[in-house]
Amino acid sequence: MHPVRRHTPHHPPRRQDGAIAVMVALSLIVLLAVVGLVVDAGMAYVIKARLNAAVDAAALAGARAVPIGNNQGEQRASAQTAASNFFHANIPDNYLLAKPKLLGVDVTFNSGTVTIDVRAEAPMPVSFMQVLGFTSLNPNAYAQTIRKDLDMALVVDTSGSLASSSTAVRASATSFLNKFNVTQDRVGLIHFAYGAEVDVPISVSTRGFDRPTMLTRIKDFSFSGSTASVEGMWNARDQLNKIAAINRSSLRVIVFFSDGVPNALGAFLPFNDPSVCTKAGVFDTGTSGLFELNVSTDKLVSEDCRLEKYDKKDKVTLPVWSTVDHLPDWYNAHNDPGKPNDPDRREFPIVTSSPRVVTSALTSSTLVSRNIDRAARNLPEAVAAKARDEGIYVFTLGMGSDLKKKSGVDSEVGENILKCMANVADGPARCYDVKKPVGMYCYAATEADLTPCFSRLASAILRISK
Repeated sequence: MHPVRRHTPHHPPRRQDGAIAVMVALSLIVLLAVVGLVVDAGMAYVIKARLNAAVDAAALAGARAVPIGNNQGEQRASAQTAASNFFHANIPDNYLLAKPKLLGVDVTFNSGTVTIDVRAEAPMPVSFMQVLGFTSLNPNAYAQTIRKDLDMALVVDTSGSLASSSTAVRASATSFLNKFNVTQDRVGLIHFAYGAEVDVPISVSTRGFDRPTMLTRIKDFSFSGSTASVEGMWNARDQLNKIAAINRSSLRVIVFFSDGVPNALGAFLPFNDPSVCTKAGVFDTGTSGLFELNVSTDKLVSEDCRLEKYDKKDKVTLPVWSTVDHLPDWYNAHNDPGKPNDPDRREFPIVTSSPRVVTSALTSSTLVSRNIDRAARNLPEAVAAKARDEGIYVFTLGMGSDLKKKSGVDSEVGENILKCMANVADGPARCYDVKKPVGMYCYAATEADLTPCFSRLASAILRISK
């Protein structure tokens, strides 16, 4: 028998194979699109982050550069140049194949504020996303900095201990003033030693300040005399408060520089013979005389107003208590001469139990030294505290190793007074109040540290104003 031969039937290609191929192709496209989205979007995110940082830096740089210039045109150009320089420094050309471009820097002046608007983009090519028809992405960024208006009183110590550092003091004060806007910021200049002089009053209505005149006055400073810190502080607060509330800037600041511990104050003294001396003046722990309140040098009010007097007949020097035997209860140096003890102008006590005990008595050399020393230290702290109650920031700068040493009848470290005035956390606990404006204290150990310290204060003030 012959074997039966079986035939296997021939089947045509199945249609499912073609469908699978199409699905695989579509899946690959989708996969490429997803990969492209992940890769290209990731790159765009990195570029966008760098672009944001660049425009932020540009806006801040523009705000810092606004003070450079004597008019708004020059200031606008300075801000735009600084913004452009910082933008390109923070995002280089061809960054991750992107093409960063600064689209605009707008500088707007409006009623004491300056607004810096910075816009930029960074077009970038794509790779895998071309599958979806995209050829590029265009990350963009925008930043704005608003520099608020500023009212500021700069107080400079010109006492005799600074005579050897006068060149450095002048240069540093000049550098400091150059950081502020002559058309927008209002600034007053005061210097003090025995008394205090308002060199350039703050403008009470219009904005801006006369920097050239201030720089001239700084060059003419004469360094001699005691350290009547309260006179500098009182005049600084007074200058800021001369501006009517409706016209005041949103930021008010006192910047106070000194190298020494307060050792003098002003007052209408109750002379034993009221007809002898009817003027207010400044006296120090040396108590040799009563000096002009509004003059920084050692100019006596008059010979009749000497506290220690020479008796020509007996050829002896009569002590203070033979002329005036007590201090006034309240700081009254700037009261009306006809009302030296006006009850409506009692802001700062001289006779007090805190922070340092002061009695009115001047009836012995011990009491003279103790009470004048303590009162001279209490008063600038009290004026600073009152200024903070009114929303004023106090920034202080101290120079020299003497501030680190203990001094006075209570053997206190001098710089603690400046820290109290500024209301800083590392100052004495008795005077730190976080609920009130917290300023800044900068210590300059030497002349070389003076300008950097002034720069730090300026930077801190400008940060608050943004």
